[in-house]
Amino acid sequence: MSLVDPATPADVLRTSLRTRAAVKCATLFGLWDRPLQNVATNLEEMKFADLAYWFYKSARPIERSEKNVRDILFLHDKSALKLPDEFRRVASITLSASGDLIRADGLEYSKDFLFESVSDVLFDADISLANYESPVADDKIIRKAIGDGSSLMMCCSFDQYAALTEHRGKHFTLLNVANNHILDLGVEGLETTRSHMGQSGIIDIGAPRFPDEYGRARILTKKRVKVGFISATFGLNGYQLPQNERYRVHAAKLLSKYVATDLELLQKQIQDCKKQHCEFIIASIHWGYEFEFFPRYRQVEAAHSLIEEGVDLIVGHHPHVIQPLEYYRTKRDPNRIGVIAYSLGSLIWGWYTAPHLVLSMVLNVKLAKGIANGVPRTYIETINVHPVFRDISYHGKKRLMRIEKLYDHSDSCTSAYPAARIRTMQRYVDLVLGSTTVARQSG
Repeated sequence: MSLVDPATPADVLRTSLRTRAAVKCATLFGLWDRPLQNVATNLEEMKFADLAYWFYKSARPIERSEKNVRDILFLHDKSALKLPDEFRRVASITLSASGDLIRADGLEYSKDFLFESVSDVLFDADISLANYESPVADDKIIRKAIGDGSSLMMCCSFDQYAALTEHRGKHFTLLNVANNHILDLGVEGLETTRSHMGQSGIIDIGAPRFPDEYGRARILTKKRVKVGFISATFGLNGYQLPQNERYRVHAAKLLSKYVATDLELLQKQIQDCKKQHCEFIIASIHWGYEFEFFPRYRQVEAAHSLIEEGVDLIVGHHPHVIQPLEYYRTKRDPNRIGVIAYSLGSLIWGWYTAPHLVLSMVLNVKLAKGIANGVPRTYIETINVHPVFRDISYHGKKRLMRIEKLYDHSDSCTSAYPAARIRTMQRYVDLVLGSTTVARQSG
């Protein structure tokens, strides 16, 4: 492993002397060792203190939660997932869900190698879902956009796109594109990305093609189960769509510093799912506070509200670190447990050493469709969580990235990965999930 690889964004992104001084002061006096209140997460709302806090936690992730959040999230564990005694199964499907897919320098060299160790948990499911965060363009456009590497742009080449989304003839079923980086290359970049996904046989969600699709869900029927997918992002990094093209991305003020959480767009999509008689609803939501291991209380409230309105599974992304899974027993159906994955972390990104940044999770979910007391129902039957991490090796001058299952490396005698980093990642997993939630088996 190269010793010169930067560990965190704070190592490469330019900061002012004032920002560096604020970070140093906060570090010395422990000022930001818990979630900072009244802070912005949307780039267009960020002021000096918000940016300084972002740089601080990119290297020193926040391990504490807001008051009472942990107690709410850990009220139930996966043992709450039980099919009703009177349930009669008629069909089953499996789902995999993972977090952010983001460009990395030289990623194209890892094609058909990147997912080698995790292809079973990613691609053997009936439906596979992830968040795609790097609009596609020609190499010349990419080089101009990224420049010297200190840019926040997340665009990638067509070869990198192939490495991010495919493995030996298999590919993701659906990719969420409602996120804060999807317009890094403008509407043209979005269109190119979406077109390429269509050619690859991948369904995009979160980017309507026409105005009348805005607020509509994506529907997929698999093995006799009709699943609705809804989506939204908290922001677009300040990119302003023209008035006549506001429909291009499902974006809403989910976590504004200045206004209350706006769930109207997601609620509209839930109603669309119900009108189309979906049997299970999955929300792919791009939100949260980066580099914090726990969601904010307002997110917990919003997630509960969405579950009560009809969502059955929430797949969250954006914080770049893992966050808890909540098993929420609904009021609308006493037999239904809504599962909320507040953040699955970043499956792929251009950081290779910092444990909090290389660690992410893959969910494997089994859905059961059937009849309970004469009423059609589709429930989550089982869920397994696979902590994974990014590793790199070198073939000549080419850097190769591969995703590894964390518990394949729990034995320090057989793992080539640094034992201290493995222990740190295991500690983060236990912090946000607890040992009873995690699939510790190998393979």
